[in-house]
Amino acid sequence: MPRTLYARLALALAGLLLVVGILSAAFTLFATQRYLEEVNQRFNRDLAEHLVADRNLVKQGRIDRKALKETFEHYMVINPSIEIYLLDPAGTILAYSADPAKVKRRRVALEPIRRFLTGERELPLLGDDPRSHDRRKPFSVTPVPSPAALEGYLYVILRGEAFDSVDALIQQSYFLRLAGWAVGASLTVGLVLGLLSFRLLTRRIERLGRRMAAFRERDFGSPLPQDAPRLRREADEIDRLEQTFLGMAERIGEQFQALTDKDRLRRELVAQVSHDLRTPLASLHGYLETLRLKEGRLSHRERDEYLEIALRHSLRLRALVEDLFELAKLDAKEVRPFIEPVALGELAQDVVQKLQLSARQRGVHLALEGGRELPLVQADVALIERVLENLIDNALRYTPRCGEVRVSVDAEQARVAVRVSDTGPGIAEADRARVFDRFYQAPGKRGGQHMGLGLAIAKRILELHGSRIEVRSVLGAGASFSFALPLWSA
Repeated sequence: MPRTLYARLALALAGLLLVVGILSAAFTLFATQRYLEEVNQRFNRDLAEHLVADRNLVKQGRIDRKALKETFEHYMVINPSIEIYLLDPAGTILAYSADPAKVKRRRVALEPIRRFLTGERELPLLGDDPRSHDRRKPFSVTPVPSPAALEGYLYVILRGEAFDSVDALIQQSYFLRLAGWAVGASLTVGLVLGLLSFRLLTRRIERLGRRMAAFRERDFGSPLPQDAPRLRREADEIDRLEQTFLGMAERIGEQFQALTDKDRLRRELVAQVSHDLRTPLASLHGYLETLRLKEGRLSHRERDEYLEIALRHSLRLRALVEDLFELAKLDAKEVRPFIEPVALGELAQDVVQKLQLSARQRGVHLALEGGRELPLVQADVALIERVLENLIDNALRYTPRCGEVRVSVDAEQARVAVRVSDTGPGIAEADRARVFDRFYQAPGKRGGQHMGLGLAIAKRILELHGSRIEVRSVLGAGASFSFALPLWSA
């Protein structure tokens, strides 16, 4: 059994054409034979009646046997394509012009004769052939000597033995062979054209099959080369199937790559969390163990100092765990913002006031610009407050003493924009794409109190609001983080 679709289609087409050729040839032969019989019978419908009149077969109301015999002999020589029989009223054969050795019937059926004589219009009308037990042929018949004084019938077979012999010779002639060759050639041409058409149709299916096989060999991960033709307006089901598969393969490839990246990030996250947790845990454990081992030998001041350090490490661990839980919920899309009208300028002023103490302790000047009489925006006030805190806290940590952090809130077309700028060392161009990655810290800042989650959390929150955060920086000249929120529409 062929394995390819093209081979199966070719085999089906060859079989179909063969069956069609056989049926067509059989139908053509049958229809041609019926047509010739009908033409012959219509043309010679009154032949028997004319024979009676022309040959004077009836004299004084009786059948002239002598004239009948002469007619038999005459037509056996002059027109051997017909055979003449004399029947009695019951259909029994009384005399005939055919070869006596070949006449096999003693009588013929009268039903076709009666139908013929009543003017049957549906031709050809076939009657019994006396030379065969089962063959039927077109005929002409007339009652003799007359319908009123019926002695029998003059029954004329229109395709006699001589006609059959000539017909057999014609069927074996050059023209019939030529016709057969023509039919065979037509079927062959049809087969070739059909195979070419199938080839054009199945070529795209084979290409799609190769693409699918290649995609499977790539372990469903690597993207396929996008060299497929563009989908035309008159594209058929095969084109749409190919485009759908390519889109599906591209989507699977993207998801596979995303899963790979997430797995890599997961491993990095585990390693980074382990590292960032190990340091404060080790310090916390060390100071607590020292307190236990040296209990009673430590001064009150030393004991308070050790407890303060342990508490500071504990707070650091709590902050890290809380940030991790919050980022995990944001990544899992478990957080749904409650959108309401928010006065972004007033919210920024509250956050700046809350962080003024931290700024003074670091020796950094924190200032707010704008923010007055601004339109309301669509936002979740608690989440946006967290964004402002993270951005300002990040700027404070990277700004040296006597530096400045400036927060500006301004209306821009149908939005309100917030920008947090600092006078810190700036961010190198190679590091800008990574500042929003979890646990990322600029070179030289590893090991500080900050775990590198603030900007990642801010980015996720803004994505929930349909906004994006942008960073601009010149190395050595500070950095600026900005985002915008749409205006509230009642």
